[in-house]
Amino acid sequence: MFYNAGYGFEGITPEGLKEKIESGDDFVLLDVRTLVENAAQAIEGSYLIPIHELPARIGELPKERDIVVYCRIGNRSAYACMYLARLGYRVKNLDGGIRVWNMQENRTSTRV
Repeated sequence: MFYNAGYGFEGITPEGLKEKIESGDDFVLLDVRTLVENAAQAIEGSYLIPIHELPARIGELPKERDIVVYCRIGNRSAYACMYLARLGYRVKNLDGGIRVWNMQENRTSTRV
């Protein structure tokens, strides 16, 4: 991706996210895509705040929990991660977004 740790956040691989989910880690999985994209397909258990609504809805996100952010391929979520990191949130960007998530082990995501 085009970002690095200098932006205040790291990436997480689809395998790393799967491990977090399976181990029962307490974190927020944030989808920053549009309502239409989310309705078509989403990672189970994710919370939708479209990126253009993020500043107005920032109060919905807890600062005491880690946040993993995703979009379709990872660009919008990287931007969201930079924004959230500047505000003091602990964030990680899903490498390759939902597109790579779905490619790994032929996983399919569901509508939540």
